[in-house]
Amino acid sequence: MTTIAAPSRTTGTASALRRLYFVRFAFAIVWALVMFTMASKISPVAAVLLVLYPLFDVGAAVVDANASRTTQSPVLLYVNMAVSLVAAIGVGVASASGIPAVLRVWGAWAIVSGLVQLIVAVPRRKMGGQWPMILSGGISVLAGASFVASAGADEPTLTNAIGYAIPGGIFFLISALRLGRAAKEN
Repeated sequence: MTTIAAPSRTTGTASALRRLYFVRFAFAIVWALVMFTMASKISPVAAVLLVLYPLFDVGAAVVDANASRTTQSPVLLYVNMAVSLVAAIGVGVASASGIPAVLRVWGAWAIVSGLVQLIVAVPRRKMGGQWPMILSGGISVLAGASFVASAGADEPTLTNAIGYAIPGGIFFLISALRLGRAAKEN
């Protein structure tokens, strides 16, 4: 008689997060490349894309919460969903006021969501692939503060806020690759 061990809960979570992180990487890179063409003013298309980014984060947090429910409490992911939803609404409203208002909302969102990302990633370290998420969370907090500060510049642009998506996407890619290794080892 042969028995096959069922995959552990950690392996299933790592596999689901790996897929999610690959999607988040692709979305961040494509979004940033499109947005760079609109960094100097807020057109209606730019406003929609600016709102879409935190909404995508809400969807990603839903997927993450469902995937990791068996390995940890999803409470912080629910907080992230709420924060990102408020950010999407705030960015939509701020878009009518101009780039400085968008940078303030975007910066506040980056700070809070970065803190949440840090708090979620630290206990996941033993799963593997989380050091990039820890670094990304810390960088998000610092970047958010810089966005808020840059809102007071003479002629602020969205370039830095848009550029923030690229390293975030790269951190998701690195984490996805590392989670692939972790999933095979478990």
